[in-house]
Amino acid sequence: MMPIRFSPSSLKEGRWYEYLIRFALGGTATVFAGLVSSRYGASIGGLFLALPAIFCASATLIEKHEIRRKREAGLAGERRGRTAAAVDSAGAALGALGMLAFAMVFSLTAETSIAAAFIGASLAWLVISMVAWYVRRKTRSVRRGRTEQKGGGSAIGRSR
Repeated sequence: MMPIRFSPSSLKEGRWYEYLIRFALGGTATVFAGLVSSRYGASIGGLFLALPAIFCASATLIEKHEIRRKREAGLAGERRGRTAAAVDSAGAALGALGMLAFAMVFSLTAETSIAAAFIGASLAWLVISMVAWYVRRKTRSVRRGRTEQKGGGSAIGRSR
């Protein structure tokens, strides 16, 4: 199993305007959540804060980066770009499960101690996100193994 790691090298691939787009969309989503919260209450507004604020910009930028990388290598990169964006969206969904766990634990324990609630909720987020990642990874490898068995393991069957 591949360990989870942080790689700052991907920050070099972005252009300044792409980071500006992410910042602007993230800020807009946060302001929108604040407006919803002031109109309909914190319970409803908090739901909007749980959505990945920069997901839309992130997915399109990831796709562009992958297409650019493949073109620089002399290949068409549309399929790879879509695949990379799909993997990012799966990660966002897994992160949303973790955020849901955070919200539930925090709301259940905040009345006793804010510090304890924050620590417990953070731990719940970490555990649920990692378990979701592990389960997805295992089910994906099992599914891939079944596909290879049906296709006879040929390279042509796997490349489609």
